[in-house]
Amino acid sequence: MAQIEATTEASALAAPLEWRASDGLTDYPDALATMRARVAAVRAGTEGELVWLVEHPPLYTAGTSAKPEELTEPDRFPTYDAGRGGQWTYHGPGQRVAYVMLDLNHPHGTVPARDIRCFVHGLEEWLIRTLDRFGVRGERREGRVGIWVADHAAGTEAKIGAIGVRVTRWVSWHGVSLKLEPDLSHFGGIVPCGIKQHGVTSLHQLGILAAMPEMDAALRSCWDEVFG
Repeated sequence: MAQIEATTEASALAAPLEWRASDGLTDYPDALATMRARVAAVRAGTEGELVWLVEHPPLYTAGTSAKPEELTEPDRFPTYDAGRGGQWTYHGPGQRVAYVMLDLNHPHGTVPARDIRCFVHGLEEWLIRTLDRFGVRGERREGRVGIWVADHAAGTEAKIGAIGVRVTRWVSWHGVSLKLEPDLSHFGGIVPCGIKQHGVTSLHQLGILAAMPEMDAALRSCWDEVFG
């Protein structure tokens, strides 16, 4: 889901896209501060675009559409107002979060300039292609943002990838998350993304015992297929 604050102001690309992967767990307020500073620098043309890969300690974040009653265990983990689009989500160890700071005044691969819908579609495609590297078929669902894994024989499905972005003066921030091996019980303190009828899953839950460096390599290699 996207939260948009767009104006006609344009900025210049200052440098090639930077990739950064942080070790350990990144505190959420520090992540917000870092993103705000980088977005301002991208708009000003003093720094280039950034894809920043992090893990957070266990926490819940509220998007602009989050409903208070869908935080079912408010004392379980710290909660934060994210300012992105979407509803409640969980972040924690074993989940890779990719914060994507791009100047959308410019086209990026298959994504044309100033097209929020195509940008979100591109993020979905990026996750789908990344999952395909592990032999997992990720799927879109009409009316639901995120990436789903379906057991068509059993008639069930679960969410494996989430998307929640904000666009400020045509520079994006926040981004996507992909579940490698988080504690899935931690999602029980919220109604994830406002969807009660379906659960969540991870690569390890699906029997794919990949490590975080493998996921990062897949994210990096699939990026240019969509945004390069």
